[in-house]
Amino acid sequence: MRPLILKCPSCNGDLAVSKLHCHACEIAIEGDFGIPALLRLNRAQLDFVEVFLKNRGNIREVERELGVSYPTVRARLDEVLDAIGFNLASKADDDRDDDPASRRAVLEQLSAGKLSPEEAMRALSGGRPSTPRKEKSEREEPDHG
Repeated sequence: MRPLILKCPSCNGDLAVSKLHCHACEIAIEGDFGIPALLRLNRAQLDFVEVFLKNRGNIREVERELGVSYPTVRARLDEVLDAIGFNLASKADDDRDDDPASRRAVLEQLSAGKLSPEEAMRALSGGRPSTPRKEKSEREEPDHG
């Protein structure tokens, strides 16, 4: 069986999978099928993933086998993660809540009694606040209507 070709030999565009075939029963299925992220890696990235998996993610062993430094292993790992869609830089930015407006909103909820001090601390340190509490002075009137 030939290896999967991902780029068009004519224009270098991305190729799509449009037909699947079972050799056992000869059934064929046509459609528009996505290519798994790992198959979109280039040869160097796939080679790195193989070494990384063989060494069970032990970066020191990967360093030793490839003869490269720790920062090089980390850079290659980040490159692979980015290539398969795990953009770590934007995720780190999303996880860090340095937005002054967001901090202000949490402090306002704390001041209004909608968050406990513990919930506010959790929200300000990167966690998510629980459902806001009702103010103690607020009374619920029964609906007679």
